[in-house]
Amino acid sequence: MSAAASGASGALPVVETFHSLQGEGLHSGRSAFFIRLGGCSVGCSWCDTKHSWPQHVHPLLSLEALQQDAQSAVDNGAAFVVITGGEPLEHQLAPLCDAIQPSGAPLHLETSGVGLLTGSFAWITLSPKPHRPPTPEVLAACHELKVVVHEAADLAFAEAMAAAALSGRNTDQPAPALLLQPGWQSATGQQLAVDYVRSDPNWRLSLQSHKWLGVR
Repeated sequence: MSAAASGASGALPVVETFHSLQGEGLHSGRSAFFIRLGGCSVGCSWCDTKHSWPQHVHPLLSLEALQQDAQSAVDNGAAFVVITGGEPLEHQLAPLCDAIQPSGAPLHLETSGVGLLTGSFAWITLSPKPHRPPTPEVLAACHELKVVVHEAADLAFAEAMAAAALSGRNTDQPAPALLLQPGWQSATGQQLAVDYVRSDPNWRLSLQSHKWLGVR
């Protein structure tokens, strides 16, 4: 089964689903239901979910099962549903979005932006990677731009991505929120991100609060 066809077939490779708190970005601290899809060809060395990279080792779950799990989480307090990965844009997401839409919960997408944007989302978090830059379409559509910082070059990359995101928008589209997120346990990244945000009011700091709290 190809990645492009997987969603349309009525089943998707799922690493895990869980109801927790959003740990990163502007929605940090809010109750959320996560669907983590398998498959990622981006291959970031610092990735903390490398087990999600191979697509075909993860069980295929039906859209009906995912809809039922999402509905249960929403009934128990989830404020929104997050489609993440892996790299979720390696799948056709429109059928999944359509299946979950009746729950009434906003749909959020977390992506590196390297694939075709499918589905309909209330919120798109773009975390671009220097070695696999995102498509202009995702840059223009994202609501928040979140760049992971390990070294000084990541700050220049962040500014380049921010400029590209702004240049690709219609005049009536709001600018995306700009966030710098230190790489986990990267003392250099933390210092660089903190110093940069302190000196530039256009950016804000994002922390992986779920890791600090020890929650999923």
